[in-house]
Amino acid sequence: MRKRDFAGTQVGAVGLGCMGMSWAYTESERDDDASVALIREALDLGVTFLDTAQPYGDGHNETLVGRALAGRRDDAVLATKTGLVVESLATRKIVRNGRPEHVKGSAEDSLRRLGTDVIDLYYLHRIDPDVPLADTWGAMAELVAEGKVRRLGLSEVSVAQAAEAHAIHPVAAIQSELSLWTRDALGQPAAGASGDGAGPASGVGGTGDAGDVVGWCAANGAAFVPFSPLGRGFLTGTVTAADFEDGDFRGANPRFQEEALKANLRIVDVVKAVAERHGATSAQVAIAWTLAQGEHVIPIPGTKKQRYLRDNAAAADLDLTETDLAELDAVPAAVGGRY
Repeated sequence: MRKRDFAGTQVGAVGLGCMGMSWAYTESERDDDASVALIREALDLGVTFLDTAQPYGDGHNETLVGRALAGRRDDAVLATKTGLVVESLATRKIVRNGRPEHVKGSAEDSLRRLGTDVIDLYYLHRIDPDVPLADTWGAMAELVAEGKVRRLGLSEVSVAQAAEAHAIHPVAAIQSELSLWTRDALGQPAAGASGDGAGPASGVGGTGDAGDVVGWCAANGAAFVPFSPLGRGFLTGTVTAADFEDGDFRGANPRFQEEALKANLRIVDVVKAVAERHGATSAQVAIAWTLAQGEHVIPIPGTKKQRYLRDNAAAADLDLTETDLAELDAVPAAVGGRY
């Protein structure tokens, strides 16, 4: 697999988001043994940039990733997050907590669950509006000084918030949603799209007009890490009806409601056409589009299935032409909000 630079370390150009192995999507298919095997196969394929967080299953996902990395910790660049707390696992209600004491305590909990003595990339999952960013970020910087964390990142922030944090301690990465149907991080908020939410059923607000966050990262030496580069599976072309099982948060997602979903298939049609020209899959084209937004971009598509892992990893070697990119850039804005 082609590689990209993350803070002086070479990582696979396509990473792996591990959230779906624990919650939010088709939970009836959760299989911890299979997920452990998948993570280890990912490392063998060169997919070395792994992403997890404490809220994903209220600690379950970190424990799962830690189990998979046992004996292979040095093969991965491992990212996890602080700043969100699961208030109810049953309803997936999440609240923000950016207090310094929480940041410190949650880092210790993450280290224990992950079975490691250092976190490579520690994100602030969402900014807590009730706590000055300088206080939260300062506590995270202390973890770097203590050797418990190597680098710091932010998630779903605006350019102004990124600059505020960067002035205190370097921002190594920003993780935000970016895909062909969510282009807000490029400074292109889609008509009808909402920036609200920290995730499924969270009730936690988003950033609104964030500005060109991808460009800010390029100018300031930070990686940009797109989550949901496949539009929660929609851009693969395999989701054609709102037939999700109970508990799959997409069932209540505005973009997956019947009328919105039908309208959004216009985006999928363009992706499929480009894929056919290359003998590639729609998933590979969608991921390759995010990679084409800059050499500092490292997407983290998630999956629980090995065949999709291999498919996603192969996107790193797909070169889209200027014509392809022009067609993809021109797809209509998504109908419906993100959450």
